[in-house]
Amino acid sequence: MDFNTSTLKDFEEAHDRIRNHIHRTPILTNATINEMAGCSISFKCENFQKVGAFKARGGMNAILGLSDADKQKGVATHSSGNHAQAVALAAKVAGIKAWIVMPSNAPKVKKDAVKGYGAEVIECEPTIDAREDTLNAVIQENGALLIHPYNDERIIIGQGTATKELIEDAEKDFDYILTPIGGGGLISGAALVSHYLSPNTKVIGGEPEAADDAYRSFKSGQLVKNDGPPKTIADGLLTNLGDKNFEVIKKYVHDIYLVNDAEIMVALRLVWERMKIIIEPSCAVPLAVVLKNKSVFENKNVGIVLSGGNVDLGKIKFD
Repeated sequence: MDFNTSTLKDFEEAHDRIRNHIHRTPILTNATINEMAGCSISFKCENFQKVGAFKARGGMNAILGLSDADKQKGVATHSSGNHAQAVALAAKVAGIKAWIVMPSNAPKVKKDAVKGYGAEVIECEPTIDAREDTLNAVIQENGALLIHPYNDERIIIGQGTATKELIEDAEKDFDYILTPIGGGGLISGAALVSHYLSPNTKVIGGEPEAADDAYRSFKSGQLVKNDGPPKTIADGLLTNLGDKNFEVIKKYVHDIYLVNDAEIMVALRLVWERMKIIIEPSCAVPLAVVLKNKSVFENKNVGIVLSGGNVDLGKIKFD
């Protein structure tokens, strides 16, 4: 599809397609966090989603939307975690074959989860080039269809259903909606669906300072990549921004803000301690943005998509 011709109907059809295979996740609030932030925040809890992240939505939409002929070919992708599980689960629901290329250093628990859904895991060296080369070889050998982790219209529309639910269920008009930015699938979907359902809402992205390719792309108007392997506690946001996502961001996203790892960890700990729920570091980035820029959000209604809760506890170190 062409995003210039996309409509609300695309999101409605995607939502109808996947609704029986995902959770309609809750919206939570916290008085203490609101007081600290100086605004009213509604948290859309995709950390409670199937596979533990919003990725289940895009994977399910992309695969369940395939024709019967395409389903016979099977699907393939590369991912170190959440998208891998999302595609594996969606392929299981659709009853089709899935090949998932995963880096050798991906957590064993995630590899086991993908295998548990019935997908075939092909390991490769832990570099982007190795992942893409291995995936291309798998597709060449098996004739499988590529389900890209984020740079895919079907994925973007699927991810947008999280924000669709947030707008529908919150019973308030949002001044701002925030999501983290990695490859750009979540914020692209959020920006598009907000454009249709809540056009006065400003969509803002949050990104780690150490992986700021989306910020630099947005400010320059030209798609750029991270310089070398970025290092940040927000390991779910290390991917470079996709070109399809960038086109949506340029047109529909209001702004992108940066936060550092210390600020991310403050937000993470705040959610763990005050809300009693587990989120991953990448998920804490939008709250960190709000806490860092209080004057922007003061006395506003703010929606935040909590993107996921798949945490490697061994990497979490609180001072």
